[in-house]
Amino acid sequence: MIDLHRLAGFHLVATLGGYARAARAAPYPITQPALHQQVKKLEAQVGMQLLERVGKDQMRPTPAGARLHGFVAPFFRDLPAVVKSLATGEFDGELSIEAESLLIRQLLPGWLLALRKRRPAVVVRLTEIATPDVGALRTGRADVLVAHLPEIPDDVASQQIAVLYPFLVVPREGPPRRRAPPLRQLAATPFLAYPPGSRQYALQMQALVGQDALPARIMHLDTADTILGFVEAGLGWSLVPSLDARGPVARQLTAYPLARPRTTFPVVMAWRKDAPENPMLDAMIACAPRPRRSAATGCRSSPADRST
Repeated sequence: MIDLHRLAGFHLVATLGGYARAARAAPYPITQPALHQQVKKLEAQVGMQLLERVGKDQMRPTPAGARLHGFVAPFFRDLPAVVKSLATGEFDGELSIEAESLLIRQLLPGWLLALRKRRPAVVVRLTEIATPDVGALRTGRADVLVAHLPEIPDDVASQQIAVLYPFLVVPREGPPRRRAPPLRQLAATPFLAYPPGSRQYALQMQALVGQDALPARIMHLDTADTILGFVEAGLGWSLVPSLDARGPVARQLTAYPLARPRTTFPVVMAWRKDAPENPMLDAMIACAPRPRRSAATGCRSSPADRST
């Protein structure tokens, strides 16, 4: 492995054309003999002469030295700016986000637009998930999790960004009723449910059992968008979440607020408390929408406390 200090000494001499000038310009204390030794050791290491004397304290790279200098010069030229950007957080990178489909479609677009305005070169990796798993944060598979989390573990920080409202959705047949039909009246009609074993399915079943309205037939679908499409097609009814307090809007369905149980579900962005410094994560926190807003419209002036 080439010694970086020897490369730095060679770069100084090759750039400035002499040992005296290189010693005076060095950003660290070093003498001409020490620079000469660095170059000689580097030449011994690569097995080639890298500099030749062309005058009093006048050195120039040999063909081999010119090749090496052309390779290392951009590194030493750009290194101070890179170090400064690391210290100030003024650098871009990747951000991995996992979120449920409803939130990806209705919440993430405006939020990510605000993030891109703040960090134009950010690379976002967005993954749709059926069930949120904080393990993705612990393993580093995701930097951010956007979901409703019933419990927040001690090693995970979170910030509430929205609220989900539960709604009964039925196919539209004539003018909508002023009140929602009792769920028991719908039990003979196919119920459109989330996948078995999912948290969303458990919440649906909990609401149905609470109103003694277990359906005779159930069709399982992956996402809220798919369920709404099937309701519009007249294939059944369902209980779905909505980021809009007025409920999901579609031409061929009617949505009613779920009266019992009357509850809401907070949506949070979550990240690991001990995650390494990441300006992309700080920017996403700063651009996060506030609860009861459907999209981000801009960034706040400073990021939230990442350890919250």
